[in-house]
Amino acid sequence: MAAEDTASTRLGAGRQHLRPLKRRGLVLLRLTAIVFAVLVFCEFLIYYLVIFRCSWPAVKTPVDAGGLGTPEPVLRAMFLADTHLLGAVRGHWLDKLRREWQMERAFQTALWLLQPEVVFILGDVFDEGKWSSSQAWADDVGRFWKIFRHPPHVQLRAVAGNHDIGFHYQMNTYKIKRFEKVFNPERLFSWKGINFCVPGTQSPVDSTGGPWLISCPCLSFVMVNSVALEGDSCDICSGAEAELLELSHRLNCSREQEHRPQECGDRQRLPASAPILLQHFPLYRRNDANCSGEDAAPPDEKYTPFKERYDALSQEASRKLLWWLRPRLVLSGHTHSACEVLHGAGVLEVSVPSFSWRNRNNPSFIMGSVTATEYALAKCYLPCEDMVLTTYCTAAGGLVLLTLVHAGLVASSFHFGWNMLRKFKTTPGTSLEPLSFSHSLFTMRPVVKDSHSQGTEIYRDFP
Repeated sequence: MAAEDTASTRLGAGRQHLRPLKRRGLVLLRLTAIVFAVLVFCEFLIYYLVIFRCSWPAVKTPVDAGGLGTPEPVLRAMFLADTHLLGAVRGHWLDKLRREWQMERAFQTALWLLQPEVVFILGDVFDEGKWSSSQAWADDVGRFWKIFRHPPHVQLRAVAGNHDIGFHYQMNTYKIKRFEKVFNPERLFSWKGINFCVPGTQSPVDSTGGPWLISCPCLSFVMVNSVALEGDSCDICSGAEAELLELSHRLNCSREQEHRPQECGDRQRLPASAPILLQHFPLYRRNDANCSGEDAAPPDEKYTPFKERYDALSQEASRKLLWWLRPRLVLSGHTHSACEVLHGAGVLEVSVPSFSWRNRNNPSFIMGSVTATEYALAKCYLPCEDMVLTTYCTAAGGLVLLTLVHAGLVASSFHFGWNMLRKFKTTPGTSLEPLSFSHSLFTMRPVVKDSHSQGTEIYRDFP
């Protein structure tokens, strides 16, 4: 009997020893599950929840002239700006990893949810292209295609920015060719008419006059290397202006072919609709004082004067673009902030904010529904970094508090109050008197009135 009692005592002691270990294991499992859930929300789900609210803007689509009632096809285009992929020199490796992960998740989520047909990046794709070596450039390009990978049916085009090829005094033919080799095999440094056939129309035909010259009515995008618009007659600038003039003549011939066909000769025609101008530098404006919105320039920067050929194009180059091309819409980047400006003849320019969280707390991109005659734009905001950081900090504080409570280092006021209420409920005729400071600041003295004491009060201290 004594041996059996000893064995049962040891078994009970062993079970009591295992209970705390089991309880700690469950707590650790719960904490791990909470951490995993927070990571999944902040690094994956939040992009779907935010971008899911975006939708393509509606555009007026008149039926075709044949009277069949078929609406005019609409091209869905995304416009990004200033991704600034960090290189080997600037930026901490952790900062680079974080920003690239954010842009990758945002872009891939937008592709999956919104299904655009073409994506335009309005310059400053890379942050160190102006001075990076051949090996560093190759590494940056490889990371770019990993972040902005897309299916074959989605076209991606980019214009050069000052961080890609340098400002005018840093720009050279080697850097321009290196950039255009990545994004387009054509002459990206020059004034270029790029045409995309709207789905449902005929297929594009190849031509030496441009990368996408279409024989059917379609859209025309003019992509400009705005860094080359210095106006100082350098070789690159002179070549850019010469191609601008040639493109202007071809656009005019397409618009006026019915009235003056003899002036166009055998020159291949472009679409007769007014083009959409895409470039990195914005057209000339004094500052961002008239810009508004939650992603406009901060108040301390709005009234800073823009420097021509550095913050914006010169007045002369801006007049040439508007006069020779006569665009119906202009989209630009460079400022990292949003702005809408009306230029001469009512031409709208939209400055697209930066797509990188390194430049903004609230990045965004533009969604455009475009036809041959109409367009509609909408802005899609990405998750604010403040919201993500707040979520992480709140979760971290909650985890620390739960850990301390479980370890017994912090008394749980909830459990204390609950136990006190339970005791008061089980005692009939009890009421609470103000706090008694005889023992502790947190000790309450309930008062019990005995019916047999003829009005006298009997005080009993509850443990």
